[in-house]
Amino acid sequence: MKRRMAVRMLQCALFLVLGVVTAACGSMYGKDGQESAPEFVFTYAENQAEDYPTTKGAYKFAELVKERTKGRIEILVYAEGELGDEQAVVKQLQYGGIDFVRASLSSMSEFVPELNVLQMPYLYKNSEHMWKVLDGEIGDEFMEILDGSGLTGLSWYDAGTRNFYWTEKPVQKLEDIKGMKIRVQESEMMAAMVETLGGTAIPMTYDKVYSALETGEIDGAENNWPSYESVRHYEVAPYYTVDEHTRVPEMQLMSQYTWEKLSLEDQRIILECAKESALYERKLWTQRSEASQRRVRSAGCVVIELSDEEKERFQDAMMPVYQRFCADYMDVIDRIVKVGEEQ
Repeated sequence: MKRRMAVRMLQCALFLVLGVVTAACGSMYGKDGQESAPEFVFTYAENQAEDYPTTKGAYKFAELVKERTKGRIEILVYAEGELGDEQAVVKQLQYGGIDFVRASLSSMSEFVPELNVLQMPYLYKNSEHMWKVLDGEIGDEFMEILDGSGLTGLSWYDAGTRNFYWTEKPVQKLEDIKGMKIRVQESEMMAAMVETLGGTAIPMTYDKVYSALETGEIDGAENNWPSYESVRHYEVAPYYTVDEHTRVPEMQLMSQYTWEKLSLEDQRIILECAKESALYERKLWTQRSEASQRRVRSAGCVVIELSDEEKERFQDAMMPVYQRFCADYMDVIDRIVKVGEEQ
């Protein structure tokens, strides 16, 4: 009796082992017996939350690549800054420590100063103007500028439009900014923009802005609609001036080291999927931005829409900033402006 039970237990154990081996083989081989396990497993760094448009764009990209390579290339997305902040991961990208990243031009301009051109204040008439530039010949030229930097540009992502917001009073014209203390990113160009408009630039990390607005340490700040809404800055700064001073596009990037590992066919697939994911991300961004606007307006915030004439006054005031940061690229600026005139 005991012997028969021992035999049955041994048989069960063997069946379990065979089941595990079969499952493992099934994951490595397809129905036709051809190996389908990943040939490459790559990392993708994203510093935003799981539900953010850029993160969803990253997951869409990974899904498309896996589907079109039949599982030969798998991309693992690490969101919420798990692999480091933007500047840190771009550095790692240059040496192949990370394979993909989505990064703001604000972060990348430290490595490729020419990218400052694409984020100059009041450069674009509207979003259609910007996408016509980035998806066209000029955008392709800026992708090529990355050659030799250790980075390979894949596609352009959206990050919305940045506007000013205020604690005590609405800003309706250029003169209203005079003397206002305004939080800016730790960026020379953004500080120069605010100072040129007549305000006082206060560089400050993002996590300190709410309390600084609440205590009066600053009179205002600037950001896009989703950021203004999601961190509830509208509670302490209820006046939102839509001046659209910057549209800072973002790039989906790949390590050149990783790029050169791939066949020409796989490179084509990567580019194709990156561009498709970018269109998907832009659609999500538009939806997110519109939803944030609705929430902010329903909360009772005052939204000030500047007239075209007043926007032009803001733009004209930027000439010293353009001369300081883009003196060597004014021919490119002129080409970008001309694209907007052709709309």
